[in-house]
Amino acid sequence: MRPKPELMNTDFPARSADPADATDTRPLLIVPYNWIGDFVRGHTVVRVAKQRWPNRPVDILVTPLCAPLVDYMPGVRRGIVHDLPRSRLALDRQRRLAAQLRAERYGTALVMPRTWKSALAPALAGIPERVGFVGEVRFGLLNRWRWGERALPRLIDKNAILALPDEAALPAQWPQPQLVVPPQEIAAWRQTTGLGTAPAIALAPGSVGAHKRWPFYAEAAQAFVADGYDVWVVGGPGEQEAAAAIVAAAGPRAHDLTGTDLRQGILALAAARLAISNDSGLMHVAAAIGTPTIGVFGPTSPWHWAPLNPLAAAIQPASLRDTVMPYHSVAARDDDSYIRSIPVSDVVDTARRVLANLAAAS
Repeated sequence: MRPKPELMNTDFPARSADPADATDTRPLLIVPYNWIGDFVRGHTVVRVAKQRWPNRPVDILVTPLCAPLVDYMPGVRRGIVHDLPRSRLALDRQRRLAAQLRAERYGTALVMPRTWKSALAPALAGIPERVGFVGEVRFGLLNRWRWGERALPRLIDKNAILALPDEAALPAQWPQPQLVVPPQEIAAWRQTTGLGTAPAIALAPGSVGAHKRWPFYAEAAQAFVADGYDVWVVGGPGEQEAAAAIVAAAGPRAHDLTGTDLRQGILALAAARLAISNDSGLMHVAAAIGTPTIGVFGPTSPWHWAPLNPLAAAIQPASLRDTVMPYHSVAARDDDSYIRSIPVSDVVDTARRVLANLAAAS
């Protein structure tokens, strides 16, 4: 088993005023959303929970896709990997998962998703405290209800507030997610892949829906190679066609690193000098690692969907730059005119400016 990274200190939120929280040692289970970006956001919940309950081991329920992220999450004891399908109940699998949870003797489960299915295994496992917002008539599955979800503006607000005491006020700022990738692991990865030591820019051209996929990464890659950088294309199997086009356009200094293993993408993003990503899970991964990251947004609002970690830059369509946030519903999901309106020069010039600032600061 690889050593777990240590949780970086944070002074937010304040320690609980309840002395019982400081002495509680019962294991805690977090049931997060398991889309990649939302799972990374879930580390904020871990940080809030560890401030409130410093002596409770924290485990997190995770899909096989997101499981590699757990290895780099400080404060998480282990990931409980499950293979529950999204589209059906799969009661036998729920029962097997419940038996596994029961053996861990969790005292509390924080259930982020509002679905009936997400609360079933913790209830079958008999976890004494099952905390979540009212949703999908989950009476009997949850027993520590929270109300007022609709008044919370962002998904992170709805999730992280579950780790605070009842009736706690929404804070002005949440602690940022952290992914800690050891430098020696990055060096070993570069050696194993034969990518050498040249400075690289990682490109993440994928996202859910064409309306969020900027179509000009190949042209940007050509410019970066001309500037002396290697280009690494990261993503899943769905990005292999885009990666092939980028590599064909940019030449031998461009490399296709897409595939089914998320760890490959994590390490590439950690090793890169700069990451450029659509509004996607990999944007959250790169930002949580601490790699300078440029987010390319089409019809989705950076205020709602950008990482809590600061971006080096957020690029938006010119027609939406002065829109009072939020504007996440201004365009239909099949309308790619916003993302296509962002010219190559906006992304390339921004990347050059960020790289120049990094060089001047080093």
